[in-house]
Formats: sequence, structure tokens, C-alpha cells
Amino acid sequence: MWLLIAFIAVPLIEIALFIQVGGWIGLGPTLVIVVVTAILGTWLVRSQGAAELGRLKRSLNELNDPTEPLAHGAMILFSGALLLTPGFFTDAIGFLLLVPGFRRRVMAQVRARMSAHASFTYGQRGADPFAQGPGGPRRPSDRVIDADYEEVTPPRKPSEGPSGWTRH
Repeated sequence: MWLLIAFIAVPLIEIALFIQVGGWIGLGPTLVIVVVTAILGTWLVRSQGAAELGRLKRSLNELNDPTEPLAHGAMILFSGALLLTPGFFTDAIGFLLLVPGFRRRVMAQVRARMSAHASFTYGQRGADPFAQGPGGPRRPSDRVIDADYEEVTPPRKPSEGPSGWTRH
């Protein structure tokens, strides 16, 4: 429902702002502002996106949680789409998303509304491998694979020569 309201409200806001700003400063300067904000926004998105990509690579190389750089990257990408969309309202939101402090606040709001629970992370110190899993509690016997095997090739004696597949 909120998405429908946004798809109706945002174009109406943009049209109203175009009419107001165009009436104040004229058509030419209004169009110049729209083009300049798109160019400036593209440059800012590119530079901040590259910086955030570097943070993501560092996070992955150091085996840290990459969710924050990924979320910041997604918000920068979304701000780029907003800045390329002609309009003053979308440009304002796009430029706000390029401010790191604003992105951190958005992340804090999203975190406050979401909750996630990880039952077990491989390689984490002190993690319990028998913690509650998706199919119920894990037991030590769940990790044992019972199998029979039969040796197919006899063991090779050290005195035997090459296999015949190699040249001497």
C-alpha cells in the first residue's frame, strides 16, 4: 500500500515543485539546475560508491561482518537512481542519502525495526555447534555419517617400479 502511495505522491510533488521553481526562476534556469544536479550527483555517487566498495573489500578480507558497507552501498546506489531522476524532491532525498551521517541514521532506524538471530556461525570462537538449528536442536549424532567402505586398489609396495604409465 505504501508503495502505491509513493508512486502516486512522488510525481505529484515533483510536478508541483517544477511549477513553483519554474515560476520563480524561469524554465531555462530550472532545466539547468536539474541537469547540474544530475551531473554532480553522478560524480558524488561514483566517488562515494568507490570508497564504500573499498570498505566492503576490507571487511571481507578481514572476515568482518559486511552488512554495513553493503547497506551503505545499496543506499548510495539508490541515491544515484534518485539523482538521475529529474526532479527537486528526488534530488533532495538522493543528496541526503549521500551524507554518511544520514545513512547511519537510516541504518539505525532499520536495525531498530528488524531483528535477526544467527544460531551458529562456523569458525566463530565459543560458538556452540549443537545450538538450535532450523530443524530443531542439533545433537552430536546428527554430525556422524555411518558408512562402509572397501579398499579397491591394493597398497603399493615400495620395491615395485613405476605404474607403466610413465616413461623411464
